[in-house]
Amino acid sequence: MASSTAFHLLVLFLLSTIQSPTNANLEGDALYALRRAVKDPGHVLQSWDPTLTDPCTWFHVTCDGDNRVTRLDLGNAKLSGNLVPELGKLVHLQYLELYMNELVGPIPREIGNLKSLVSLDLYHNNLTGTIPASLSKLSNLKFLRLNGNRLTGRIPRELTKLESLKILDVSNNDLCGTIPTSGSFSKLTEESFVNNSRLEGPELVGFVRYNAAGSCK
Repeated sequence: MASSTAFHLLVLFLLSTIQSPTNANLEGDALYALRRAVKDPGHVLQSWDPTLTDPCTWFHVTCDGDNRVTRLDLGNAKLSGNLVPELGKLVHLQYLELYMNELVGPIPREIGNLKSLVSLDLYHNNLTGTIPASLSKLSNLKFLRLNGNRLTGRIPRELTKLESLKILDVSNNDLCGTIPTSGSFSKLTEESFVNNSRLEGPELVGFVRYNAAGSCK
């Protein structure tokens, strides 16, 4: 009886390991999706081997004591290509550093799933599209630097809910509409928004409505 019970427990354990991929595998798959989406002339991602189940052994990737990816340092790495939605699976990531590359296309809204994120640095790329409102879900975010891209549209008002935000820089883009001034934005200076020729504001409650600028795309 005891041996039968032990056998069934062993079978259940083996099935659970097959059906539930480890956290390292999920994170490795997410990172490798980024590698496939970019060109890497400097071979900085050469160590990103998908046959290795633990991405903590890859260069430019930092993990915590539980082998969970917490930091991605790929600033000024001469990468070109697109960001991928799979980055949103790195749920323990605290620092996403992809500044000063040649990345194009939109910022994936899935980055809003990175609830542990403290710093998001995508400045000085060629990113286009709008700033995802989903970034307002990053409750631990302190540093948001998107300057020096080609982003368009309004600054999402939802971002004013980021209570931990210390530094915001969306300068040198093509944003439009008015500048929100409530919440965490009340402490920001105009330097955060300069060189957006279509941007108006700051928003004056009772005087300039957030959506008063007409067509803004």
